[in-house]
Amino acid sequence: MASKEEFVSYVAEQFSGAGVITYRKMFGEYGMYCDGKLFAVICNDQVFVKITEAGRVLAPDLEEASPYHNAKPHFLLEDVDDKAFLSNFAKATCEELPMPKPKRPKKETGRRTT
Repeated sequence: MASKEEFVSYVAEQFSGAGVITYRKMFGEYGMYCDGKLFAVICNDQVFVKITEAGRVLAPDLEEASPYHNAKPHFLLEDVDDKAFLSNFAKATCEELPMPKPKRPKKETGRRTT
């Protein structure tokens, strides 16, 4: 069952205190970004955040689960109504994650003229 965009939008608003939160559809579900870093995915209206040491310190009792088959475990956030906690959690998580690698320029595929 695919996630509802209304739920994804609500979760993005809940994380909004962490920075610029954006999301995009990926493989039928959603990837969530904070200041350009992919830090969470939403699958079947469930929120999965990448595991970091900062996240373990802030919420040591969070359950770990995989968002989809063969995925690395993530923190499963079942309560998405505490905006202050979610913003703080996302900010701490994203500070620990590396910046994404820059995309390589696309090769030209046009005809060669002489």
